Amino acid sequence: MSIHDGHRARLRQRFLDHGLDSFDEHTVIELLLFYAIPRGDTNPTAHALMNHFGSLAAVFDAPLESLMEVPGVGESAAALIKLVPQVARRYGISKAQTGDIVENSRAAGAYLAPLFTAARDELVYLLCLDAKCKVLGCTLVCRGSVTSASFSVRQVAETAITYNASSVILAHNHLSGIAVPSQQDMQTTSRLAKALKLLDVTLADHLVIADGDWVSMADSGMLDNI
Repeated sequence: MSIHDGHRARLRQRFLDHGLDSFDEHTVIELLLFYAIPRGDTNPTAHALMNHFGSLAAVFDAPLESLMEVPGVGESAAALIKLVPQVARRYGISKAQTGDIVENSRAAGAYLAPLFTAARDELVYLLCLDAKCKVLGCTLVCRGSVTSASFSVRQVAETAITYNASSVILAHNHLSGIAVPSQQDMQTTSRLAKALKLLDVTLADHLVIADGDWVSMADSGMLDNI
C-alpha cells in the first residue's frame, strides 16, 4: 500500500465516522476525486479547482468544459463533479412525496426549493393541494432560458383541474441569485390568480426562489390586492 492509499483510507473513514462537517472545502473535493482518479494524490487537483473557481459551490456550478481546463481534471472527474448537484436535486425531489401537508410558506419553500437545485434555466413549478393542504401533485409547467421563463396561464389552469386542486402554489427561480419578485412576476401572478378564481381554485402563494432562499408573495402581502 502506498502513502496515498493510506491517506485515502483514513480520509474515507473520517467521512464515514463524522460526515463532512469537519472537512475543509478543498478536502471535500479531494475525497470526491478519489472515485474518478483511482490512483495518486488528488489533493493538488482539489486545491487547483478551489483556487481556480474560489468556492465549493462555484466548483459544482462550473461548466464541464471549464472544469476540464484545470490541470489534473479529466472528463471522468469533471462528469463526477457535475453529477453531485444533480443527485442532490433528485434526492430533494424524491423526498418531496405526494400526500405531504403544505400549509404555510415555510413548508412550501422546504418542499419546492430542492426542485431548483443546480438549475441552469429558469423553471416554473405548480404545486397542487387539496382542501386540507395535502399535496396532490407537483408539475413542471415551464422550462425557460437562462434569463427568463414564460408560461401559459391556460396550462397552469388545466394542471390544477387535472389534479382537482382546491389551491395551488406557484414557484419559479431567479438565476440572478436575488429572490425578489419582479414587476413581470407580479403581473403574471395577478393574471393567474384571476384565471384560477373563475375555476374556484385559490392561488395560495407564489414563491420566488434563488440559491436555496425564497420570497413568499403571500407572506410579503403582495397577494392581498389581487
